[in-house]
Amino acid sequence: MYGAQHLHEFGGLPAVDFQHTGAGGSRPAAHAAAWRVSVEPYGDDDRDRPWADEFADFLGAVDPAGVKALIIGQWGEAYEENSSVPIHLVIAAADRLTSLEAVFVGDLEAEQAEITWIEQSDVTALLTAFPGLTEFGVRGGTDLVFPPTKHERLRSLTIQAGGLPAQVVRGVIDSELPALERLDLWLGVSAYGGDTEVADLAPLLSGTRFPRLHHLGLRNSEVQNEIAAALASAPVVAQLRTLDLSNGTLGDEGAAALLEGQPLTHLDVLDLHHHFLTEAMEQRVRSSLEPHGVRVDLSERNEPWDNRGAEGRYTAVSE
Repeated sequence: MYGAQHLHEFGGLPAVDFQHTGAGGSRPAAHAAAWRVSVEPYGDDDRDRPWADEFADFLGAVDPAGVKALIIGQWGEAYEENSSVPIHLVIAAADRLTSLEAVFVGDLEAEQAEITWIEQSDVTALLTAFPGLTEFGVRGGTDLVFPPTKHERLRSLTIQAGGLPAQVVRGVIDSELPALERLDLWLGVSAYGGDTEVADLAPLLSGTRFPRLHHLGLRNSEVQNEIAAALASAPVVAQLRTLDLSNGTLGDEGAAALLEGQPLTHLDVLDLHHHFLTEAMEQRVRSSLEPHGVRVDLSERNEPWDNRGAEGRYTAVSE
């Protein structure tokens, strides 16, 4: 297994660490970067620097009215302090961040904190405070709160977790997001709070919740085969251009269910990377879809741990 990594781009812009700009170096224009504001609690220079101070410096050095994308990175000891502090500070600056279109909360890589150590909070407060957001992302499922919410402009929503609580999944699916085009959910494993079952996904799979949805990612799941089987007859598939079932425990049984279900030849992309398919099944998937123009990602074929068969399969990101 490997941990989550820093974003390289967000909101269509390159990710730039604010703390590594200025001081004689070049600094992009406010609108030209996805700004990561972060502190390093173990660094020699910023050992006890509060995130509030770093954010205040950011607002003073970069024209906040021009900022289009903001990435909330490490805000302290993320396994002891939840995300409510940086979230509330960003909300307090809403009257200055007037061009903000994209926000990501919790861009920590494994060396800073394992994904399940990241203490989250009610992240929907940001959606309420910024009605102009078109892209929103969150990393970390511990204590994550996502009650059903309404947002008219949001087009992309990503939640990355080593274990995503079913209550969060239900909150997302029950939200009113009429503009939503892309949805990525890392469901994770039960050992780290990922208790979502296929039944929880039923309203989403029905195709009635988000009429503009064309990209669906149900990823990083230990029940990837069951999800694949449900998608085989799910009405939502007909409206998709990309389907992402990567990073999970998908095996031959799940891939076979997909191929034996409704046609997938209308897809542009089927992403199955990090999987447990045999070579024979890989070839069957390719020969069924690639001649129709579907780009299939079957990279990162894995073997179960200790020759334990299906019980030895693992997701790409858990702890």
